[in-house]
Amino acid sequence: MNNSVHNNATPGKDYHSISIDDLYLQLHSSEQGLTTEEAERQREHHGRNDIASSKKQSPILQLLEQFKNPLVLILLFAAVISLIVNEVTNAIIIISIILISVILDFFQRYKAESAAELLIKKILTRASVKRNGTEQEIPIVDLVPGDIISLKAGDMIPADARLTKTRDFFVNESSLTGEPYPVEKNDILSDVHKPISEAENYVFLGTSVISGMAEAIITKTGLSTEYGKIAKKLVERPPETEFEHGLKQFSYLMSKFVFSLVIIVFFINSLFKQDILQSLLFSVALAVGMTPELLPMILSLNMTKGAIAMSAKGAIVKHPESIQNFGSMDILCTDKTGTLTDNKIALMKHLDIGGQDNEKVLLYSYINSYFHTGLKNPLDEAIIAFQFKDTDKYQKIDEIPFDFIRRRTSVVVSGESGHLLITKGAPEETLAICTQIEKNGSVSTLTEIDRKTILTLYNKQSSEGFRTLAVCYRDLAGDQNTYSIDDEKEMVILGLVTFIDPPKESAKVSIELLAASGIELKILTGDDELVTQKTCELIGLPVKGHLSGREVEHMDQETLARVVGDVTIFSRVTPVQKNLIMNSLKRNGHVVGFMGDGINDAPSIREADVGISVENAVDIAKESADIILLKNDLRLLHDGVLEGRKTFGNTMKYILMGTSSNFGNMFSVAGASFFLGFLPMLPIQILLNNLLYDISESAIPTDNVDRSYIASPKKWDIEFIKKFIFVFGPISSLFDILTFCILLFVFNADPSLFQTAWFIESICTQTLIIFVIRTRIVPFYKSKPSIPLMISTLLIVAVSCILPFTVIGSIFGFVQPPVSFFAVLVGLVTGYLVLVEVVKKWFYNKYSLFIERKRVILE
Repeated sequence: MNNSVHNNATPGKDYHSISIDDLYLQLHSSEQGLTTEEAERQREHHGRNDIASSKKQSPILQLLEQFKNPLVLILLFAAVISLIVNEVTNAIIIISIILISVILDFFQRYKAESAAELLIKKILTRASVKRNGTEQEIPIVDLVPGDIISLKAGDMIPADARLTKTRDFFVNESSLTGEPYPVEKNDILSDVHKPISEAENYVFLGTSVISGMAEAIITKTGLSTEYGKIAKKLVERPPETEFEHGLKQFSYLMSKFVFSLVIIVFFINSLFKQDILQSLLFSVALAVGMTPELLPMILSLNMTKGAIAMSAKGAIVKHPESIQNFGSMDILCTDKTGTLTDNKIALMKHLDIGGQDNEKVLLYSYINSYFHTGLKNPLDEAIIAFQFKDTDKYQKIDEIPFDFIRRRTSVVVSGESGHLLITKGAPEETLAICTQIEKNGSVSTLTEIDRKTILTLYNKQSSEGFRTLAVCYRDLAGDQNTYSIDDEKEMVILGLVTFIDPPKESAKVSIELLAASGIELKILTGDDELVTQKTCELIGLPVKGHLSGREVEHMDQETLARVVGDVTIFSRVTPVQKNLIMNSLKRNGHVVGFMGDGINDAPSIREADVGISVENAVDIAKESADIILLKNDLRLLHDGVLEGRKTFGNTMKYILMGTSSNFGNMFSVAGASFFLGFLPMLPIQILLNNLLYDISESAIPTDNVDRSYIASPKKWDIEFIKKFIFVFGPISSLFDILTFCILLFVFNADPSLFQTAWFIESICTQTLIIFVIRTRIVPFYKSKPSIPLMISTLLIVAVSCILPFTVIGSIFGFVQPPVSFFAVLVGLVTGYLVLVEVVKKWFYNKYSLFIERKRVILE
């Protein structure tokens, strides 16, 4: 190739309306394709042929993203204030807390995303391309403009390309146009005024070849393609999920509580009690003490633990936060083909006109599928796989290829009695060329009664969810070698072959498990209602109601929201309609998952609270998904749901701890500061208290979760958290006040002893209470905590009791308390645990009644 002529090409011309020679010049290519060096230069200029991956943030930017959390911002503010007033030790403790939380959170997310990228790299589609003048198979991501590719029936088109050679070439463009009908393509020069989207000589990335063969030159790759423009929307930030929304609400709630209390405490102390600097430091320490600053870390540990557990079972969790949404999900919307089913068409029956299985019907359909060289669709594969038939005594003479007008295909073979024409296709179109019928081995004239009988049999099969083809034949008198459509006449109708896409073996069990776990399944499919109903029957899914895409099209959002809950099957729906349905369910308060495997499923997967795909899905569906099932086992869905509920449960344990005992202690400290002549706890002691408490709680992600908790979907409930604070917070404060009274009036404690004893009591009560709060079971000891949680809790209690007797304790202003105090401490802790246990039983009983009344009102 002479590269010196490249500059003569006119860049920017419409590729469909210029000559092939000019196109070669413009794309720096030739009929022999590109060399390896030329392809590399093109790749440097145009990039990889990859639309699945969004633009990845640098690790530094990802790390900085972690600091946007409102809880982290509160801590940063406290650290800055400490530095300004030269309290370096305080600042170091606060910054240590921030770094532990943020860095661990970052590394867990980065690790999960890297694992997901490795998975995607393992699932590469390949294309047939000319390189260095020879045909070879390469990954489609390595294709570049100027590459010459070969296309055949069943191929996915790997890039936008201009056709240079075609033969009976039909393409399915439904991924771009939404139209299910195949489009015929050719290699004829197109009109310059015709839009490229309507050009017959141009094909697009993401579409697929239905039949025929072609050669094409790639013009655009990656995000420059027509489909790439659509894909850009898919790699934008997905909509906020239910868990993210709940977390944001909780963060705002905490921010309001913290700032309200801190401002009040600061002004009262600075005006009436302490100097401004001490008041400011004390208020900053309170802010840190009230903030559940390890929440991001706890979330990450919880989610990573769930992701690792799912990975061991055969599922990749690309986005760790989706584990939480999995646990909250109460409705799962799913495509049918390839998700609930194996996407492997199976032959079910080979019926004669009387509705009985007939070997001749099977043999003739087998010969037709075996000998034709056009598109080997799944129906042909199902026939050939069903039962081996010896075709040695038949020799192919000719074939009449399938087209979408006739909707049938024919082959001519020579047999024992001469040439035989066998046709297989859509029953209506096949019957139209028949004039005779075979019954019980004898041939007679096809009557209207016979036609009605055949159509009745066909409709019966369709009503049972089977896809049906008719088989007919004709003995040919001559011995010619070529035949045409005109020879498809005066045929003998022989019978019907019926097919079904069988459900996955695990589908029935999985649906039963999901239903038992409180998750409702809805099918959103582009397939026919009757076929879908049959699938539902086979997998044991009760059908409450049905809506077609045409009916959804004529509904406004309000009407759809009213009826969507009472429908199980949504048939013939478009991707846009799938999103409308899911958004209606979300508006009704549901947490919605979507499972799909096709290009058209990608927007829905991304729109859902949790998007799920399967191993054999297209790349863009996998990229859009949060979770990818690597095994052909839908029971992984149920396992994922349970893992999600476990992670959600452990996350709530930390939140309830942080919003009850922490708040109670800080309210007590704030209140005591108004009445005492000294601070009840020094700012540095509050920060140390908080750091030790956080260390003890870091083991929560390892904790066991009660079976009763994971039996139903779990969602964020801000009202529940508020009620929990206002019930259990005062109990903590009550025992704090009792401790204050004992220290002042029994031990006559000076400020140092008071602060030391109060520090120990605070640590002991707020850490040990985890054993009561972590479970709804009464008594709490019937629910076993994890070993790491027990060790971390008891270790921190021991450290807090020993610390005042060490040199390190003196650095923090501690003194040695009398031994008698520890006897009182045992009594206080025991009384606290018992009272919380009693109130817990009352609280959950009352809250359960409240939820039930609320549910009845809504219904």
